[in-house]
Amino acid sequence: MSTSDMTLTDARVLLHEWVSNPALRHHMESVAACMGSYAEIVQGADRAQWMLAGLLHDLDWERHPTQAEHPRVGVALLRERGVDESVLHAIMAHAPYTGTLRDTAMARHLFAVDELAGFIVACGKVRPDGVATLEPASVRKKLKNASFAAAVSRDDIATGVAELAVNEDAHFARCIAAIASMRDGLAV
Repeated sequence: MSTSDMTLTDARVLLHEWVSNPALRHHMESVAACMGSYAEIVQGADRAQWMLAGLLHDLDWERHPTQAEHPRVGVALLRERGVDESVLHAIMAHAPYTGTLRDTAMARHLFAVDELAGFIVACGKVRPDGVATLEPASVRKKLKNASFAAAVSRDDIATGVAELAVNEDAHFARCIAAIASMRDGLAV
């Protein structure tokens, strides 16, 4: 199966086979939404491939959460299924401890949206209207509170912004909008 043969529907079937935790599924969908949004503005980006990278980046996390296994087990499975190497490279590069360079636009964007997507979802969970009216300033304020969503790496978020060389507020706003656009279609 080549990447063009693996549809997002196929990827979601695989995701549901491998991931039972609804919060992790939602995270993976959120990252895919952010990747799809960026693919619309990055020259030469294949939206379907970028969304596949976002949707499948934590495929093995629930079963293989150690640095020795994640994301290597998932990448091996996806390679067997013929997923394009550019997607697999981005998935490997989203985990800094693998030593895989973030030397492609897809890899840099996946890294830059992964932790941020999780943080935005956490911000939405403490707001009466979720992410619908969430603003970048609110995200920045919450980032300063180390006890809020403490598992989210603030360093990774800052590194992602720096590697993309984008305005932080614009980056936050793009990801907020992407997640807000998919929130009604997906159960948390």
